[in-house]
Amino acid sequence: MSQRLNLALAALNPHLGALPGNAARILAARADAVSQGADLLLTPQASLCGHPVLDLARDAGFRTACDAALAGLAAATADGGPALLVGAPALEAGALHDTTFLLGEGRILARRARHAVPERDGPFQPGPAPGPIAFHGIRLGLMAGADLADPSVAETLAESGAELLLCPGATPAGVTDTALEIDLAVARVVETGLPLAWVGQWGGQWGGQEEDVYAGGGFVMNADRSLALRLPEMGDALAVAAWQREAEGWHCAPQPLPAALAGEARLWRLLTLGLADHVARNGFAGAAVPLDGGFGAALVLALAADALGVARVRALMPEDASPDAAIRLGIAWRRVPTIAVPGCEAPEAARRLHDAIMLSLAKARSEALLPGFDRTTWLLGEAATPGGFAPLKGLYASEAHGLARWRGLDVAAAVPDSATDAILEALADRGLAPGTLAAQGFDPAMASALWRRMHRGGYKRQQASPGMTLGRWRDRHVPLTHGFTDPAS
Repeated sequence: MSQRLNLALAALNPHLGALPGNAARILAARADAVSQGADLLLTPQASLCGHPVLDLARDAGFRTACDAALAGLAAATADGGPALLVGAPALEAGALHDTTFLLGEGRILARRARHAVPERDGPFQPGPAPGPIAFHGIRLGLMAGADLADPSVAETLAESGAELLLCPGATPAGVTDTALEIDLAVARVVETGLPLAWVGQWGGQWGGQEEDVYAGGGFVMNADRSLALRLPEMGDALAVAAWQREAEGWHCAPQPLPAALAGEARLWRLLTLGLADHVARNGFAGAAVPLDGGFGAALVLALAADALGVARVRALMPEDASPDAAIRLGIAWRRVPTIAVPGCEAPEAARRLHDAIMLSLAKARSEALLPGFDRTTWLLGEAATPGGFAPLKGLYASEAHGLARWRGLDVAAAVPDSATDAILEALADRGLAPGTLAAQGFDPAMASALWRRMHRGGYKRQQASPGMTLGRWRDRHVPLTHGFTDPAS
């Protein structure tokens, strides 16, 4: 029975569906783990295929390719080096599972299907009640993804003899600095008395209707709830946790913890990271930002400049708009003539034609079109720009305004209504009824009016560009139109 375990944690940025590249990332991390004397390498949830894989997991050809890539990774472990914990979809007894594989000695040593499967994770079915797997005489409890949020999974593993809880994860990052996985880990450690290690994927993943960016990182929490190790966020990172079996159980030797980004600096890094991944993984040469005089467009222009470099960004603007925002950043710009629609005086027609011209100009140079609308505009159905990618889709107007000020942009003349944003956040993200907001000091009539505008805007929200929602409500299951018009209750 082993008395020591050197466990490597590797935060990776898998490209959704790009199996050869993802396998190469895992093997590169393993080579790093070899140099640091690791016995076992823990990688993020679905590290071979990327998360969320959604209905791509239903494709038999894709699963066959995953099986071949797994076999290749397993064969690489025949050299006697560290074993691997990697994730991929697997079809078992007719059921499709999100599965974590233990690879070592040149073969698949064990597998565990994720037990907790939220609806948002697509076609996977819950795996059976989990039991620990044996590695070098140590009983490891695997909890992938949402398993960490389900107390019954950790409880079952503890009751069946697990000694360490290992959690391959992929947690979408939010606007705030709150590390949900650490809060959940504290709860599981308290409930079971077992130490826990978690590692996550980082980067942007734009699978299907998912519009998330992931911070990655990782940590080890001892049974006394102290953090023994923490990986830096938003980048490839690897560290080896040195575990020792003691009388009370396994204990990880503490290491210095890195300084963490916080506040606007962390949010800005998340946004630039997500934007850079979107441009790179969709094969764009650069980005085009339509300037309309609003602070949102100016903020997106600065964001694109920081994410891609000024040489790969271009500003597009109508004839009557000012190029000052582009000039201050040293970004190339061009004016787009306004084209009238003969015999049509409807503003909607002119706006649609303008959007189509902007998109065509961007496509002609293989640029991603980056509209500057924010979450407030999107929720109210006023952001119908199709065909682009919206970096501010997860930020309310007042949040975007604050970020623009932090970035040093001149936005003093445009101050959003914070009350509107607070009401929309309560209605959309927390699902509260308008009638309950009066107790929080909001105008009931204003809350009801915003509720109606939000629900009338469902169709337009579906037409709007995808973007980064930063873990917030996405409107995926709301009817495009419906007859419920009385939100008073």
